[in-house]
Amino acid sequence: MSAKPEHYDVIRKPIITEKATMTSENGAVVFEVAIDSNKPQIKEAVEALFGVKVKAVNTTITKGKVKRFRGKLGTRKDVKKAYVTLEEGNTIDVSTGL
Repeated sequence: MSAKPEHYDVIRKPIITEKATMTSENGAVVFEVAIDSNKPQIKEAVEALFGVKVKAVNTTITKGKVKRFRGKLGTRKDVKKAYVTLEEGNTIDVSTGL
C-alpha cells in the first residue's frame, strides 16, 4: 500500500503527553485526527502510513476552551484524538518525523 495524500489529511500529528506516553506502554499510540474522520478511515491511514497492523481505534472529541485574547472572548478549536491500539509486535516510534 502506498500512502495517499488523503491519509495525511486524516492524521494531523502524534500527541506526546504524559497520558499518551502511559498508553504507549500498552501498545497504543495517540494521534490528533481530522474532526470529520471516522474509525475505518483512521485505521486505514495508520496502516498505510506506518506499515503496522491496527487492532482497535478509540476516538474522543475535546471541545475547545473559551479563552480571552486582548480582552476579547475567543474559542479554541475542537480537537479529535484517536487512541490507536496496535497488534502484538507492532510499534510506532512517534519521536521521529513522518
